[in-house]
Amino acid sequence: MRIAQIAPLTEAIPPKLYGGTERVVSWLTEELVALGHDVTLFASGDSQTSAKLAPMWPRSLRLDDTVRDPMALHMAMLEQVRRRTGEFDILHFHLDYFPFSIFSRQSTPFITTMHGRLDLPEHQTVFNFFNTVPVISISDAQRQPLPQAHWLRTIHHGLPAHLLGPRAAQPEYLAVLGRIAPEKAVDRAIRIAVRCKLPLKIAAKVDRVDRDYFEREIRPLLDLPGIDYIGEIGDAEKAEFLGGARALLMPIDWPEPFGLVMIEAMACGTPVIAFRSGSVPEVVEHGVTGLIVDDEAAAADAITNQLGCLSRHKIRARFEERFTARRMAGEYVEIYRRLAARAKRRLRTVNGAGKGVHPQDGRHQNGMDGGVYVAD
Repeated sequence: MRIAQIAPLTEAIPPKLYGGTERVVSWLTEELVALGHDVTLFASGDSQTSAKLAPMWPRSLRLDDTVRDPMALHMAMLEQVRRRTGEFDILHFHLDYFPFSIFSRQSTPFITTMHGRLDLPEHQTVFNFFNTVPVISISDAQRQPLPQAHWLRTIHHGLPAHLLGPRAAQPEYLAVLGRIAPEKAVDRAIRIAVRCKLPLKIAAKVDRVDRDYFEREIRPLLDLPGIDYIGEIGDAEKAEFLGGARALLMPIDWPEPFGLVMIEAMACGTPVIAFRSGSVPEVVEHGVTGLIVDDEAAAADAITNQLGCLSRHKIRARFEERFTARRMAGEYVEIYRRLAARAKRRLRTVNGAGKGVHPQDGRHQNGMDGGVYVAD
């Protein structure tokens, strides 16, 4: 198939350091190429891919201080994709709701994977207007606030089976990986580690928007005994970092859409101790790949009394069964083929009849203009 992957410009594909969405786009793109598909990746010019790269800006926006209006570049990218729609069988967007309006008015089928939280009141307005646009959720929990959306499927993230793996080192510490932000509740992780009298290593970035929170709430806690703040790390360092941990702590305080770090830990055979929120019950199998808890006291008790019952070998095996990039790519290809086939059938019907009805707004259009957008 001829597939377009349209990524955010914020980070390179794959990102140099932090970047969950961009990392998933990279893994998906590489697997699609490995499966024999003709893939074009619309992304920043410093991206690395075996697909055809369509660079939309020389550098990822997080690394380019000259860019003050990132939305302008994303709008230009959408228009470039629109002008090239005839080259593809399917368009796959990773830009939240930004493609909905313009790409509902053209004939090439498209899907959008929703990567972020969807529980804000303004999301209701967007999805009330665009309730026929096909979307993919990354967890069943993510889609719950928007039952009116046209969900095609939940496809859990996956990462390359060979990317991360268990280490022989004896686990010595608890770990936090990702971002330092109020919703990630790193302060809880610190208190849990102190309660358990175990060292805690924190490998996380701090976004500009969260800098004040970090200075006010987190930095004073970093002086506690056993707390080690490392900063951001990349994929090359994750296996050692996660593999050397007794457990990954995820004491989140928000409806986590997926939580990529949880399956990264599982790939290393490291159990996850996570609060019961968002996608956690879908990703973590309680008593198998980790322990799901409801508060700090329960987390400390689980680490002290239950962690030793979990098998790191079995955690890795469950990762291979549930969360590889090859599985993820295969599920997306099923969706691509279904939408492309239906688009061809609809186009034949419209061209044969000479006219059709646009499914978005009921307008009649001539079959010579390329057919109609197809929702599944």
